[in-house]
Formats: sequence, structure tokens, C-alpha cells
Amino acid sequence: MTCDPYDFTGKVALVTGGGRGLGLEMSRALAERGADLVLASRKLDILEKAATPMREIGRKVETVACHVGRWGEIDTLVERAYSVFGRVDILINNAGMSPSIESSVSATEALIDSVLALNFKGPYRLSALIGERMKAAGGGSIINISSVGALRPHYGFSPYAGAKAALNALTFAHAIEFGPTVRVNAIVPGSFRTDIADHWPVEREAQTPAIAGRYGRPEEIVTAMLYLASEQSSFTTGSLIRVDGGRP
Repeated sequence: MTCDPYDFTGKVALVTGGGRGLGLEMSRALAERGADLVLASRKLDILEKAATPMREIGRKVETVACHVGRWGEIDTLVERAYSVFGRVDILINNAGMSPSIESSVSATEALIDSVLALNFKGPYRLSALIGERMKAAGGGSIINISSVGALRPHYGFSPYAGAKAALNALTFAHAIEFGPTVRVNAIVPGSFRTDIADHWPVEREAQTPAIAGRYGRPEEIVTAMLYLASEQSSFTTGSLIRVDGGRP
């Protein structure tokens, strides 16, 4: 009998922003493959709605209201995860925000601070706390969800692009710090048809510069995540994996 390399039975995954969009898609995929989960975001009602079908298939799911940009709340999230499950095998730093600005000079200090807090400082702290515990336990996988904007910044999104570029650098730095037993990688998505995309102009997708000529479907993030979360990626760390439809 061939062993399924993507069977996560007995594993625990913590996913920030796990109640909607790409975070929900990745959480659902892990649950369907046997993982128990800790789902975190600012809105508990959204998390509970996401957790219901996962619990119905037998998964244990802990939902935690947490603003990932606030270190005190992150500390509480980590303690909750370990008190309930005693371990975290997979950490997915997915929560983020990408507000647009009219110009760099118009951006307020408060906006810059909030973008950096959620997209960089939060993942920094969460990875630091869990990475140390993973290393002590003998291994684990940390997956940062970056953005193609970090590599190809667009006008009006410089705070977000800068924060995600910092996350890319952190990916490699933490791969060194927590390696070789803990693998730290980043997925670099392009534009996806999540609920956020529902608010974009209809013609925007037709104008995408991606070679694929369209936006990604949320489920198309799953294969890259499963690879990085599993032992199939045992020789992959400090890497950025683009899932962007071939953005030039």
C-alpha cells in the first residue's frame, strides 16, 4: 500500500486569516487531509462559520479572535494553541491587508504602522514564538504568504509591497535561524478571485498582465501549500514559490 504523502493525520496547523479567502481554502484542504487546526483572525463569527464543516468531518478546530498586528494578542494565541493541542506542526502566516494610497507623501504614519504591523511584525513575532518551539520539538514547517507585489510593486501599494518584501527577507532569515529541522518558505501569490476581488472593477481581470490571462482560483493555492507543509519539501527551505499566473 502506498502511503499518502499529503496525509496530515495527527498534525496541527495554525492559520492566521483562516476564515476567508486563501486562508480558508488552505485550512479546508488541511482539514480534509486529516489535520486539526487553530484558526485565527479578528472576527470570531467568521472563524466559527469556517470551522463548522471541518468539525463535521471529525477535525478538532480551535478558533481564536486575534489581531495579528498586536503582539500581546499573538502571545495569547500561541499559548492557547499549545494549551489545547500541545504542538503546532504547520504555521501559515496568511493574515494581511493591502490598502492603497494616493501618493507616498499622503500616507499617514498610522497607516504605515498598521500595514507593517499586520503584514510583517505579526508574522515576525508568531514565527519567532512558534519557530523556537518547533525547533525544540524537532521540526515543523512555517509558510509565509507574501505577494507578487513585493517583487513587482504597483503604484499606490508601496506600504504593502515594502511590508511583504520584508516578509520575504524574514523568510530566509528564519530559515537560517530555525533550520535545519524547521523549514521556512513563502508562497508569492498573484491576484486571486477571493471575496476581496469582488470589490474590484469587473474589467480589471481582463487587463491582468499575467501570462495565464486571468486571476487564480482560490483552490489553486492549495498544491503549493501542501507541498511546503509536507515532508515532500524536505529539501526546500528559505524559498519563495510564485503562484501568480506568470506575472511579468
